[in-house]
Amino acid sequence: MKGNILIADDEDMIRELINITLSKEGFTCFQAASAEEGLEIIKNQKLDLALLDIMMPGRSGIDLLKDIKQTTPDTTVLMITAMNDMDTALSCIHNGAEDYITKPFNLDRVLLTVKNTLEKRRLIMENKEHQANLEQKVRQQTEVIRTVMGEINLAYEHTLVALIRALDAREKEVGSHSERVMAYSRLLAEKAGLSQEECVIIGKGALLHDIGKIGVSDNILLKPGKLDEAEWEVMRQHPSIGFEILSGIRYFAGAADLVLCHHERYDGDGYPHGMKGEAIPVCARIFALVDTLDAMTSDRPYRKALTFQAVLDEVVRCSGQQFDPRLVDIFLSIQKESWEAAAGKRL
Repeated sequence: MKGNILIADDEDMIRELINITLSKEGFTCFQAASAEEGLEIIKNQKLDLALLDIMMPGRSGIDLLKDIKQTTPDTTVLMITAMNDMDTALSCIHNGAEDYITKPFNLDRVLLTVKNTLEKRRLIMENKEHQANLEQKVRQQTEVIRTVMGEINLAYEHTLVALIRALDAREKEVGSHSERVMAYSRLLAEKAGLSQEECVIIGKGALLHDIGKIGVSDNILLKPGKLDEAEWEVMRQHPSIGFEILSGIRYFAGAADLVLCHHERYDGDGYPHGMKGEAIPVCARIFALVDTLDAMTSDRPYRKALTFQAVLDEVVRCSGQQFDPRLVDIFLSIQKESWEAAAGKRL
């Protein structure tokens, strides 16, 4: 079966001639003497093509054309008209017709037009199906890639956490200082109005802030007493070492800036570059505050953890010197319970 065709014309002889011609070629034809009859056939049959007489009693062929395009837009339509004028042709094509045939017509010409039109329709439908299948495959592959990338990122993050825990343990840090400052940093960044993407970057940088200490010898890093000036010179290199480690890795784009600048001070007395004020990346200015929070509320060999109130007092005292005053205000607005929830630790 080559296809289903509707022939809608109020002249019985024309309908029958077209029906005989197309049926001999293997097409299944349905006849309608009016637009109303044609609409009933459209509702009950799956049609590939419709031949519509423009001038019919009651509703016109153009009205039926509009019905077809609204009901079954994939049905191709050819108009039949005795009015060989461009305005009528353009009106039909504007409303969705593929082409038009003028009366009187040659049946061989009608057959050729029908065959060509249906072949064009077949190619269009195949292309649509191919496009739909391609889009489905793209969606499926995208989902697979998204899942795999999620698993890779998760494995990446677990590996990083394990590495940082090892570095924290090297300095006898208890309970993972780096993980806590990561949580604190993200909380303060969110309150400061940074985007979700920026908060993620700050979290990465905070987690890895001391990665450069991998290049500092144990003799200096673990020295129980005060460091001399030469030893301090070595220690002050760890932000630069960390930056060099991370700056070439795309995954850490942005995070490396925090690592480089996390010991800079708002008043310019920090290191390694003595940056000042808002020249210091905001991620590092955020980190300076939360690093102080964690340092002061954690036990040290030479003292017990200090109170949360002591932290607030210190932050206020150092506002404009060590810390960005604007961020200090945001820091002070965050309730103690929010800090505790972020790091899973009582303060």
